[in-house]
Amino acid sequence: MTTEEIIQKVLNNFNGLVKTKNWGEIGLFYNPENKLSKGIYLLTFKEKDGANDKASNVNREGVFRLNLGVSKESFYQLFGNKPKRPKAGQIIDMPFDFTELDKIMPHPVYGWMNWVCVLNPTKETFNKLFPLIEEGYNLALKKYEKKMIGYNNVSCP
Repeated sequence: MTTEEIIQKVLNNFNGLVKTKNWGEIGLFYNPENKLSKGIYLLTFKEKDGANDKASNVNREGVFRLNLGVSKESFYQLFGNKPKRPKAGQIIDMPFDFTELDKIMPHPVYGWMNWVCVLNPTKETFNKLFPLIEEGYNLALKKYEKKMIGYNNVSCP
């Protein structure tokens, strides 16, 4: 699948999402009516290596990485444990080849935050990932509601 095919599939299935460029990456954020300056992350696409994130070698021709935040429970179910936060410029300590295509695995930098990734997912792998996208969407809804409650409770002098 291409990034555009994935973006269209996700936009067609979930309301309130906005496609944005952020940190040089394409991202889908939950931000109905653009009430927040950026919105809440749902997923991102990394299409080039960055200074602190080269582990997936996405500078290869035609390679991209889909990144997605999931629940702690799903992360543990998928990978058995949660890695420690790596030092700046380093990757998590888990036994994965982060350059492997079409495999759901922890995000090489943000796995400690329950983020997962897949490089160039096929339709079959995307279909396996879809329930996690749905879960990520529901997490984004909750974060958005919590943020909006905070905004609505701010009193003016």
